[in-house]
Amino acid sequence: MPPPSDIVKVAVQRPGAFAQLIDLDQKKPLERIIKEVCESWNVSDSESYALQFTDGAQIYITEKNRHELKNGAILHLTFSARKTAKQLLEKIRGPGSNERLDALKQLAKLSIDVTLAVEFLNHHGLEPLMFIVEGGKELGEILAFTLTCIVELMDHGYASWERFCQGTFVKKVVSYVNKTSMDATILHYSLSLLESMLQCNNHLYLIIISELERPQLITHLAVSNQDIQTNALAVINALYMKSPLEKKQGMAKLITQKELRQTILSHVIHNGRRIHTDMAHQLHVLQRLCLNLLEMRMLIKMDPHDQSQRDALFDLRNIAFDNMELQDRHKSVYAKDYKKLGFQDNVNPAQDFMVTPPGMLALDNMLYFAHQHRSAYVRLVLENSCREDRHECPFGRSSIELTRVLCELLQIGVPPSETAQSYYAMMFTQEHAFEEFFCICIQLLNKTWKEMRATQEDFDKVIQVIREQIQRALLVQPEKFEQFRKALQALTYADILKLRQTDRMNQEQGDFKSPPIRELRETIRPEILDLIKQQRLTRLCEGTLFRRIGRSRRQDKLWCCRLSPNHKVFHYGDVDEDSSPPAIETLPEKCERDVLPEFLVQPWRIL
Repeated sequence: MPPPSDIVKVAVQRPGAFAQLIDLDQKKPLERIIKEVCESWNVSDSESYALQFTDGAQIYITEKNRHELKNGAILHLTFSARKTAKQLLEKIRGPGSNERLDALKQLAKLSIDVTLAVEFLNHHGLEPLMFIVEGGKELGEILAFTLTCIVELMDHGYASWERFCQGTFVKKVVSYVNKTSMDATILHYSLSLLESMLQCNNHLYLIIISELERPQLITHLAVSNQDIQTNALAVINALYMKSPLEKKQGMAKLITQKELRQTILSHVIHNGRRIHTDMAHQLHVLQRLCLNLLEMRMLIKMDPHDQSQRDALFDLRNIAFDNMELQDRHKSVYAKDYKKLGFQDNVNPAQDFMVTPPGMLALDNMLYFAHQHRSAYVRLVLENSCREDRHECPFGRSSIELTRVLCELLQIGVPPSETAQSYYAMMFTQEHAFEEFFCICIQLLNKTWKEMRATQEDFDKVIQVIREQIQRALLVQPEKFEQFRKALQALTYADILKLRQTDRMNQEQGDFKSPPIRELRETIRPEILDLIKQQRLTRLCEGTLFRRIGRSRRQDKLWCCRLSPNHKVFHYGDVDEDSSPPAIETLPEKCERDVLPEFLVQPWRIL
């Protein structure tokens, strides 16, 4: 007979004693169970003891986590969290350095357990740890383990960061980060503390930003220790995300500077090691922050009265048609040029930039393409201006819609995810990564337009294909823009059609094999077969015209064949050209259905 579900069979160990095998009743209070275990070993003062897991993090067993106990678990009888916290605190406050170090090592290990951490904090244990840091006398193991303990204790969220607002502790931690050469553990946990303080308290942000040497963070990204790299990048991200509005522009220079990108490429992405999940998340955050700097331009409409914006449009026209002097051009000729450029409103192309998104970001992309890839821009515009109006790929309209698609794919304006690890390494290779991304894709759009032999009516269809091409090319995780370009070139329109068909077939096969679909098919199968039979018989009764093939294999006259209403006799005969099937009575020849050869009768017998 199996034991009751509330009974868990476990072993309890204690140094210097034989282990006990007990039936732990989950309905019984934990204090009573501990008391019974202590009594069996003649241990007094059971209130000072607790049970602890022996595997994993060796956390204390409490009323909240006792449901995790399984049959066969091995437990350890040890001092309670309260007594352990008091003992550790006495040693940390004591005069002996060796005892203090041992206590800090033990606390660093045990403070992962929220039960011990809460007891230690309740006994004001954070103050002596802060005193060690603020005193500045320790720089070795004692300081390293002290910082470790503070990080672990604060990570549980039971203590407020307000107690650090006086600044002495914060400035000391910042000084460790500002040093070029520092113990790896001290630097790791100092960076971790800075990130947490930046995230949790605005006053601490002001203290940190005034003391921190920001270029030193990039130096820490160049080390080989990936934990330090991750924390350094996390601090950089936090500096921007938590900066006041008036400081955003200055912090934007930090996350977009060339030195940061190059350091990330050389020492993080291309260092030959696998990037762990925490670093991948921080790279995701940084890339999303950089791309979101484009959000303002994406949401700004064009001002038709702004001369600088109007000059930008003239600039696009002049680069494409630079053999024509501006002062010699009439307004009607401008309109023709803007039409060749592919704007929907060729009289006032500013109207094309009134939709947000993509707003002015589309014009920025077009200008970048025209200036940085001048020959490709001119070739694209002139090539389409020479086609028929129906078949030309409108550069202006395409650029605006493509920019909108890219904003959606790269999620511009969407805050960084708290858990995502996705990023594109190639976006760290260019100062104007989004603009280069656009330049590659607009040329792809023109290529795909030609492959599809598209007309103006097919514009939305072309955009759908382009979106799919870009999405599929990004799946290969190209590390350079040239790799991305080659991936796009390999995805022709014909390839997209094949991939769509394959995806559809795979989905259908998966759907058709599901039990509900199979059951439904069997249920409606007789009804469907009967419907097919009736449709075929109806079609035979209506009659069909055929070309009669003579002995010379020439197609001579037409003839008609109809099935009688009782479905037993075929009536057939010659008919005139361009005539519909005649009445069945007018067809002179007939044939009984049952006398037809078997291979002809078979289709109807199936019915």
